Amino acid sequence: MEKQLKALADANRLILLSCLKNKEVCVCDLVDVLNISQPAVSQHLKKLKDAGIIKERKVGTWKHYSIVENLSPVAQQVVDELDVLTKCDCGGESCSI
Repeated sequence: MEKQLKALADANRLILLSCLKNKEVCVCDLVDVLNISQPAVSQHLKKLKDAGIIKERKVGTWKHYSIVENLSPVAQQVVDELDVLTKCDCGGESCSI
């Protein structure tokens, strides 16, 4: 529970979860949303993954992320409160699903 609460206690990670709320998204689009470096986005994603909140799927050289199906009740409640961000659509040729 501590890992999940720490992972959820960051504004950038909440934005990432808003992007992932309804669909899988490529890491390249998450970089564009946060407007920070790819390594910084990867660190945020790692914390969410290590906390059991998101999962990844590799497609070629890209990784696609989504929220796990069975979140803890606390994490699920946080995700339920987030608005969906629509600017997270995977649109690049190199990262198409």
